[in-house]
Amino acid sequence: MNFYDVVRNRRSIRSFKNTPVPDETARRIAAAVNAAPSACNLQPVSFKFIRNADLRARLAACCKQEFPAEAPVILAAIYDPEKSWKREDGFNSADTDMAIAMEHAVLAATAEGLGSCWVCAFDPVKAAEVLGVDAPCRVAALCPMGYPAAPPREFIRKEESQIFEVID
Repeated sequence: MNFYDVVRNRRSIRSFKNTPVPDETARRIAAAVNAAPSACNLQPVSFKFIRNADLRARLAACCKQEFPAEAPVILAAIYDPEKSWKREDGFNSADTDMAIAMEHAVLAATAEGLGSCWVCAFDPVKAAEVLGVDAPCRVAALCPMGYPAAPPREFIRKEESQIFEVID
């Protein structure tokens, strides 16, 4: 699948088959995450690719929705705000660095034939306890992944002219 097909085919998937995700697929997703840029190349982000059923169930219980419990993998994005770049006005790049890396992960998952859904509606304190993540590090996002149980919904987007302007 070429890059533009991957971008067009990526959807938020909320229903998964109970098919394990192979090690080689996990390694390719890890390589994509590792290639993600970060401010000043400080790389304050790490990920946990969780296949363990008990840990997934405990992590899914931190979510406001039920679908993460059925995914064969939950990817957890963790960052350390003390190790990220800070702008003079106090802006901390940790969220941005995590978002770039997570997008690399979901695009790589799409290229691998997996579905994913970036989840921010969860209890980050409880998730940190489940994963053994200590402050100052934070669990920033969770992403259930697996083979989709059904075809995705139609791709509905705004017109490009509404979101993108070329200024010469």
